[in-house]
Amino acid sequence: MEIQKQKLLQRLKNFGFDKKIIKAFEKVRREDFIPPENKRFAYDDTALPIGYGQTISQPYTIAFMLSRLQAGPGMKIMEVGSGSGYVLALLNEISPKSQIYGTERIDDLVKKSRQIMKNHKNIKIFSASKNLGLPDKKYFDRILISAGSDTLPPELLNQLSDDGIMICPVGNSIVRAKKIKRVIETEEYPGFIFVPLIKDDPI
Repeated sequence: MEIQKQKLLQRLKNFGFDKKIIKAFEKVRREDFIPPENKRFAYDDTALPIGYGQTISQPYTIAFMLSRLQAGPGMKIMEVGSGSGYVLALLNEISPKSQIYGTERIDDLVKKSRQIMKNHKNIKIFSASKNLGLPDKKYFDRILISAGSDTLPPELLNQLSDDGIMICPVGNSIVRAKKIKRVIETEEYPGFIFVPLIKDDPI
C-alpha cells in the first residue's frame, strides 16, 4: 500500500498542488476512512464507496477544492457533507489551530467519523438537520461543500464571513465564491462529478 501512496503523492505533486496540501495527504491515512473491503484501493486516484450510497471523493478532486479554499491557521471552517471525515482530517493538517466543523446527514457516518476524530478536540461533527450548515454557529471563514448542488446555497452564503471563501460543486463544476463587503464574486472550474447535496432530509 505504501508504494501506491507514494505514487498518488507524486501524482498530486505533478499537478502542482501546494506543499502543505501534499503534506496533509501524506500524513492522513485514507484507508482509515473507508470500509475494509475497499482499503486495498485507498490510494487509487478515484472516488470510493463508503456505504449508504455515499462516496469518499477522488484525491485529485479533494486537493483541487482545498487549493481553491485557501484555508489557513486559526480559521473557523465548516464542511457540509463530511461523510467519513477524511476531508476534515486533511483540513486539520492544513489549518492548524482552527475550529473545524462538519455536518453529515447519515447518522452512522456521523458516529464513525466522530470515533475517528475523538482525539481532535477542535473538530466537531454534527448530524445535519433541515437547515443547511450550522446557522447558530455562523460566521465561517471558509465553507467547503462536498456534495453537488444546483446553485450556490444562499443559506450557506449567509453563514460565510466577510472576506470568506466557499467552495461548492454546482452541476459538473466547482464554484469558488468569495464574499467581499456582502458582494459575492465567483469563479467556475468545470469537469467534476459529485453525489447530490440533499437539502431537506433530516436525519
